[in-house]
Amino acid sequence: MSGNKIENPSVFKTGDKLPEMFSKYFIGQAYLNQLTDRGGPIANVTFEPGCRNNWHIHRKGGQILLVTGGRGWYQEWGKPARELHAGDVVNIPPEVKHWHGAASDSWFSHLAVEIQTEGACNEWLEEVSDEEYGKL
Repeated sequence: MSGNKIENPSVFKTGDKLPEMFSKYFIGQAYLNQLTDRGGPIANVTFEPGCRNNWHIHRKGGQILLVTGGRGWYQEWGKPARELHAGDVVNIPPEVKHWHGAASDSWFSHLAVEIQTEGACNEWLEEVSDEEYGKL
């Protein structure tokens, strides 16, 4: 973060710091702007440089990430990380262990589209270690 100034790379407003119910599953600071809950929740999530979420699994429903700005990463368990830029789309199937977040030197924003289905939920898992993240 450069001098406590939020550098929003998205066309959507940054929103507020993540509430505790989510922030405990992130390393670093992220912001949440809930855009709608009609037809399935859609939120703009903005990550400060180096911020990433823990490994997690979307049970039953899955998720779609629509990258709106900055540079970030997405990685599925056992696969190489994929660098993300504005305009990229990530379709995350249900039951796939993964993480996503900002590059170490860039703010990063994406729209998170939750796929709603009966029994859908997130299972939060272990942190992405500094060693794993540092290899990117």
